[in-house]
Amino acid sequence: MQLNGEGLALANEMILTVLLGSIAVLAVAIQAVTTLRVIARLRRNGRLKGIAGQPGVSILRPVCGIENHIEETLASTFTDAYPDYEILFCCAREDDPIVPIVRRMIAAHPQVDARLLIGDDRPSGNPKLNNLVKGWQAARYNWILMADSNVLLPTDYIASLLGRWTPGTGLVTSPPAGIRPDGPWAELEAAFLNTYQDRLQLFADEAGHGFAQGKILFWRSDVLAAAGGLVNLGMEMAEDVASTKAVRAQGLHVRVLTKPWPQPLGRRSLAAVWDRQVRWARVRRLGFPAIFAVEILSGAVAPALAATILAALGVIPGPLVLLLIIGWYGLEWALAHIAGWPRTPRDVAMWVLRDLLIPVLWVMGWAGSSFEWRGNAMTTDQITGDTTGDWPK
Repeated sequence: MQLNGEGLALANEMILTVLLGSIAVLAVAIQAVTTLRVIARLRRNGRLKGIAGQPGVSILRPVCGIENHIEETLASTFTDAYPDYEILFCCAREDDPIVPIVRRMIAAHPQVDARLLIGDDRPSGNPKLNNLVKGWQAARYNWILMADSNVLLPTDYIASLLGRWTPGTGLVTSPPAGIRPDGPWAELEAAFLNTYQDRLQLFADEAGHGFAQGKILFWRSDVLAAAGGLVNLGMEMAEDVASTKAVRAQGLHVRVLTKPWPQPLGRRSLAAVWDRQVRWARVRRLGFPAIFAVEILSGAVAPALAATILAALGVIPGPLVLLLIIGWYGLEWALAHIAGWPRTPRDVAMWVLRDLLIPVLWVMGWAGSSFEWRGNAMTTDQITGDTTGDWPK
């Protein structure tokens, strides 16, 4: 049976209606389920009983240059009252401006076993991993935490990590929660970090599919050794992608801390925030392309646009579009409130801007395979361990 012109138009409209309705319903359902599940997680906030006893732990903190709130974040390394740990600060160059600050901190805490290791090793194409190699080799303990210098560690950070190491764990990690943003672009970065990226990472962990975040990587050394060692993590564009794959290949799980550890943001420029988001988008696309492919549907743009078209077609009442948007960001505000994350009217405006930028970032993620990290041009050549590029000395 052939459809006439009017019947064909009606069929096409029905197909469009079903497609748009499916997009809107699915997006809203994902937003609601992920947000409410993470809110429940944060309200639980109970420490899991993982590793018994108090094994020795080596803390590796790579340092390079002066960052916002750097003295506060590095000083937090010394605040844990845990009985048996060492701190290994790793720096590539003696003339780095962070070196005298680190040395002053070490001198101010003589009761803590802390050292500064300097050396420009380059066994991989990942500058941060290269900086950490000397610390990994010098570590005295089997439990090793790699924590970025701009993360603020809580006073019980070691016990929190060990408590999350439940049976079947191969790595414990935490995304950063952006706090104390100074200015609109830092607020935009917090919008990307907190109720968007952190929410999805915490939900993935709730669903049993946790993945690593390079800010915090807590290893048992034999697990990483079985995956080929620290240098093997440089075979991906980012150590968190490589860490996730290395743990899953052994039939183990990446566990995420119940609540993300904070990162004081300070003032940021739009260029710095945008470059960082493009970098992360390309890392996600290179590491997990199938998952990245559906990111275009994340954020409020896709469901709001779908609902707007349906309202224009007369399928749904117009006020339902406004209700969708209010409910969408109302859920985010509730999550930020429970978590203690920034949630002023300006922050909400940045959530909207973030969602408008997500489709652009998605395109940028597919548009290239290189990015710049701390002045280092990173390309797919570095995945294979090619270190012949012009690395700064």
